[in-house]
Amino acid sequence: MKVGIVGAGFVGASAANAIVLRGVAAELVLVDVNAEKAAAEAADVAHVTPFAGPVRVRAGGMKDLEGAAVVVLTAGVAQGPDQTRLDLLRRNADILGSIVPEVAAYAADAVLLVATNPVDAMTAVTERLAVDAGLRTERVLGTGTMLDTARFRQIVGARVGVDVTHVHGYVVGEHGDSEVLIWSSLDVAGRPLQEFAEAMGRPWTPEDRASTEDEVVNAAYRIIRGKGATYYGVAAAIARAVDVLVRDRRSILTVSAWSPAYGCALSLPRLVCGAGVVREVGVSVDEDERERLERSAAVLREHAASIGH
Repeated sequence: MKVGIVGAGFVGASAANAIVLRGVAAELVLVDVNAEKAAAEAADVAHVTPFAGPVRVRAGGMKDLEGAAVVVLTAGVAQGPDQTRLDLLRRNADILGSIVPEVAAYAADAVLLVATNPVDAMTAVTERLAVDAGLRTERVLGTGTMLDTARFRQIVGARVGVDVTHVHGYVVGEHGDSEVLIWSSLDVAGRPLQEFAEAMGRPWTPEDRASTEDEVVNAAYRIIRGKGATYYGVAAAIARAVDVLVRDRRSILTVSAWSPAYGCALSLPRLVCGAGVVREVGVSVDEDERERLERSAAVLREHAASIGH
């Protein structure tokens, strides 16, 4: 299977590396407005293949995306230390406006995976542009809160002292400041969090919850202040989504996609396979979480309206 990545910056290059290490593509094409940069990143990632698997990695132009099963969109202006993801809204909408029609023209059968921030608004922009170019809506999705959900599970697992694979919980809504951690249906090894924590001899406290919320919601800001950008985590999320799409798995991922119920693109647990989004499966929430999710959707509808989407 061929996978394309449009945008060879930190996120695109890191995603290419993660995809190669995961072994989910036979061919990987990097496309960037800076052709020299794309060629250099492709060469660097190609040198990983002897330690991973036989993936053909190369740089190319838009026409080289022809036949791709998945095209990952990472092109855009990066988030700075004092910026929110939403400060990037109009600039990145314009960038995708120039890219998506061309991608759709050459890779008409591809699933488009959006990682450009702010990802929910950019998913909505990409969906509109892709549909105008003849693609089906279910073939456009964003990385959404996949990384936030991973952060949530990792932090909870570390605090209660278990492998993160035993933690099942979701972050939904905006990939950003209004995102909602769903505590009411979180479980660890099939047991409610408080019950499991007590069994481990360390009851879960309100302070644990507050600090976890802070770590998850503000993780990107802290990382950007410390090193200038975030890319390893989202690259792993991209590689996981590409794995699901290329191998036609039926996985539940908190990807961003259009939700008729909320009138915007936002993240909810969805069934994803090779064709893209199969259906929205949702998550059990309490009344407070429901209200917070509605507020998050309202924020995203406002953002979409501000750029005419």
